Amino acid sequence: METVELVSLPGRGRGLKAVKEQWAGDVLFAERAYAAVVFDSLTHLVCHTCFKRHEKLHRCGQCKFAHYCDRTCQKDGWTHHKSECSAIKKQGKAPNENIRLAAQILWRIEREGGGLMEGSLVSIDELQNHVEHFGDEEKKELRIDLESFLEFWPPNSKQFGMQYISHILGVISCNGFTLSDQRGLQAVGVGIFPSLCMVNHDCWPNCSVIFNNGKIELRALGKISPGEELTVSYVDFLGVSEDRRQQLKKQYYFDCTCRHCQEGIKDDLKLAVKEGEEKPSQEKVDEVIQFSKDTLEKVDKARSEGIYHEVVKLCRECLEKQEPVLGNTNIYLLRILSILSEVLSYLQHINEAAGYSKQMVEGYMKLYHPNNAQLGMAMMRAGVTHWHAGFIEVGHEMLCKAYAVLLVTHGPSHPITKDLEAMRVQSEMELRMFQQNEFMYYKMREAALQNQKIQVMPEPTNEVPPGIFQKKQ
Repeated sequence: METVELVSLPGRGRGLKAVKEQWAGDVLFAERAYAAVVFDSLTHLVCHTCFKRHEKLHRCGQCKFAHYCDRTCQKDGWTHHKSECSAIKKQGKAPNENIRLAAQILWRIEREGGGLMEGSLVSIDELQNHVEHFGDEEKKELRIDLESFLEFWPPNSKQFGMQYISHILGVISCNGFTLSDQRGLQAVGVGIFPSLCMVNHDCWPNCSVIFNNGKIELRALGKISPGEELTVSYVDFLGVSEDRRQQLKKQYYFDCTCRHCQEGIKDDLKLAVKEGEEKPSQEKVDEVIQFSKDTLEKVDKARSEGIYHEVVKLCRECLEKQEPVLGNTNIYLLRILSILSEVLSYLQHINEAAGYSKQMVEGYMKLYHPNNAQLGMAMMRAGVTHWHAGFIEVGHEMLCKAYAVLLVTHGPSHPITKDLEAMRVQSEMELRMFQQNEFMYYKMREAALQNQKIQVMPEPTNEVPPGIFQKKQ
């Protein structure tokens, strides 16, 4: 923590400031979780120690609940799992992820005599729980979780007061950080990282957070001067200011006063309409946007049921209505393009998917921060799609741009950056072949395709890409 300091900020509470000058890609700090657990739905698919996904995991022979990559991970995780293992055996089943995480936190406090982790800026006790801001429904959920916790907590463990347990559950509710799998593509768990909780929000931040090799890293997105506050975005920037402010107020209990919210920066682009001699009427625009919202609900249902041809049909119908009316940066158009390109890739309609993905990336580049992680991932996806479609020049260019972004947001050691570097090198070799002999390149590509079916994307899901903080919706 030599590069940051904890400070009190007028009107913003506590926050972190840079001590030294930082540049794009610099790691300001890395932190291990105070405690972390796998999501309930993935307990048998993800290692409970390193949070990597594996098809075959070793199950704990005692509680039959925890799963591990191998004996090494099981041994490394035993300190944290020992008390949980005994409690699950006695209970006969494991409680939900919130209860398991609260128990892990309290068992660690019991073992170590306090909630301050070595190298951390603050203790668990100092984190905000926002219980006083809970609405009726949240208070009801808190009471249910509290009853479940007391039922699960062993009588031979240290007994904590109801108020303190409520504090821990409140901390989890608004400060739990989403953990991703080894490639950063799927949210697999939730953990508490005390120092990260001190980083305030800004819709146009100067830092990003990534989970890499068992630690979270706070990475600079550009030049940061000494004394400058460090910020991350708690929500996706791909939403108009009012929607982001409502989301932040509902989930994190504060009113965003960042410049982009106050001035509505880029809202005009996000709700852009088609330019031309005959500008569409406001009535027509409202009609198309409502149709887009209705379509997105139908698409979510079809995706959850795995009816991907229906997803394509719905998206194409929606695009027909959107394209004469909405501008190319309109967020409703971009959402349809994103879904359509992903599903078409999965269904092996690669050429069509490439066109939609390019259109999507062009829109994203006008909206997102140039070093935004989601922009980099979208560029990578579009680059791979073009590459597999045989558009090697565009594909290689997009992979190079994606690599430049992910070097900043993920760093060179992250598995997905390593994968992207390998793809970039391979596509560069193919590009040289294409430039030297276009005919021979396509003949070799055709022969390769006959021997191997290309699958660009894994099966599409409704899951939102991993964000910053885990929060019950």
